[in-house]
Amino acid sequence: MIVELSHPVIEGMTTYPGIPGPVLGTHLSREDSKQLYAEGTQFHIGLITLAANTGTYVDTPFHRYADGTDLATTPLDRLADLPGLKISVTEAGARAIGVDAFTGLDVRGRAVLLHTGWDVRFGTPAYVGGHPYLAPEAARWLVEQGAALVGIDSLNIDDTPARGPRPAHTLLLAAGIPIVEHLTGLGALPAEGFRFHAAPPMVAGMGTFPVRAYAVLG
Repeated sequence: MIVELSHPVIEGMTTYPGIPGPVLGTHLSREDSKQLYAEGTQFHIGLITLAANTGTYVDTPFHRYADGTDLATTPLDRLADLPGLKISVTEAGARAIGVDAFTGLDVRGRAVLLHTGWDVRFGTPAYVGGHPYLAPEAARWLVEQGAALVGIDSLNIDDTPARGPRPAHTLLLAAGIPIVEHLTGLGALPAEGFRFHAAPPMVAGMGTFPVRAYAVLG
């Protein structure tokens, strides 16, 4: 069974305040393609202009560090076919996800997915303010314990005041641990027993990009 964990990319959508929405266009229309191919054969070639942080996307170390691995050099075994672990904090109450959320769990080599339930607000003003995030001490613990990837279904893995220090990004990406933000559908996953995939295109010199994140159960 495959579980979809991504938001669709839709023209004009808002992912994060201040980041422009994607613009879709056409390079070759089906009508124009009639002049290029045999009768009855048509193709459509689209164009898209979008910020790299659109929809459900991955942050690689280059997003934070100039000498970090980018989309083309981050190893695939950090992005695909990872044993998954879902941490459900939907009833926690507090915004900050602390170390206590991981008590007794083995995260080494696993994709750790933080299920906050915040994704139901995606695309609305309520998604922006007061979102759940990973506390700095919890990010440090995940680094020390050897997590392979960390994902979250809210606006940002860090708290987002206007000029905040972004400690979770700083700690995780320094350790080579990719981050997937704006996940959705995590409620459909079991706590474990699934494989997680979130590989982007191999774009050299970029640190973030939308992904088709999904989990394979069984």
